[in-house]
Amino acid sequence: MDSLRLELRRPTIGPISFPFYYGWVNLAVAALAMVGTLPGRTQGLGLITEPLLTDLQIDRVLFARLNLWATLIGSLFCFGIGRMIDRFGSRVVLTVVVIALAAVVLLMSGVKAVAALALLITFTRGLGQSALSVISITMVGQWFVRRLSSAMGVYTIVLSSGFMLAFPLVGATVLNSGWRTAWTGIGLVLLLGLAPLAWIFVRRTPEACGLSPDGERAIENSTANDMTGYSHTLVQALSTPAFWIFGLASSVYGLTASGIGLFNESILAERGFDASTYHRTLVISALTALVGNFLGGWLAAKWSMNRLMALAMGLLAGSLFALPQVSTQMHVAAYALVMGLAGGFVIVIFFSFWSRAFGRAHLGKIQGVAQALTVLASAVGPLLLAE
Repeated sequence: MDSLRLELRRPTIGPISFPFYYGWVNLAVAALAMVGTLPGRTQGLGLITEPLLTDLQIDRVLFARLNLWATLIGSLFCFGIGRMIDRFGSRVVLTVVVIALAAVVLLMSGVKAVAALALLITFTRGLGQSALSVISITMVGQWFVRRLSSAMGVYTIVLSSGFMLAFPLVGATVLNSGWRTAWTGIGLVLLLGLAPLAWIFVRRTPEACGLSPDGERAIENSTANDMTGYSHTLVQALSTPAFWIFGLASSVYGLTASGIGLFNESILAERGFDASTYHRTLVISALTALVGNFLGGWLAAKWSMNRLMALAMGLLAGSLFALPQVSTQMHVAAYALVMGLAGGFVIVIFFSFWSRAFGRAHLGKIQGVAQALTVLASAVGPLLLAE
């Protein structure tokens, strides 16, 4: 029998038998987990920035500095979380982190003092933007190898759809009921929705379930990319130019998106637009990011990753040149469209590159460092814009 011939294996998880590869279940929960990072992301905080500043009487520069230190300190969670994933598995780590993030968000919804706000934003950054993001990305990379580009395309579509629904829903709640009510709702969804899903459905790796990556299993003499194959250690990955090129390019996007995202309502107000225009830009960006996910996943299978990243950086530069000139609703929509498309490309690249380039054995640690770079950049962006 040909040693390269593969057979499909029907997965059974506990008492439930699934007629498809269980990696898709893990992928769905991972995408929901990334949507759950919203209260710890710049775009999520951007939804409540203006009412929060008014409520607590904080000026923008002070808030930007507070956000800077919260993000810098929160980035440290990237390093520890990768090691925990590699040691304890994504199921346990994801459930614990989601519960902790939910508790922090609920506490933040009742905050009254600036000092307490600083502490809680630090934890939302650390648990949400840093830890939960690393867990989500790593979960997909642990279950897919050969079909990683396709899996990441599906993953980004699901999470983009989730953000596309979450942004207007949270924005409307902020406008109608206040930012505290919106934050309370997010905390309850995390605690009562995402945490149980994580514990019930997430599994550590395909091998832990008696499966092989991608839902395929070599009958004999298979040396497919497994947990002990070509994988790089963290030190080996850091010694490659590819790690720094893709890490820094992704960080440039993170710096730009965070700087604009946190104060986008103020930027558009300066150009003569109201809050509803800002909320529409979030929807447009999410929709076009979805298109970017489709197109980026398709191009990733045909182009080299560096070529695709160059295209994304070119689109990002074009949107930035255009932003100071917007004067009509059409201009704002065009700016949001290009920005969203660039973001869609970067998301596909960032989520799929590390496993493809460096393997799965030490994926948690490697993606933890890569995520830390983007978090550090996102910390600097709002301060640069505020100053």
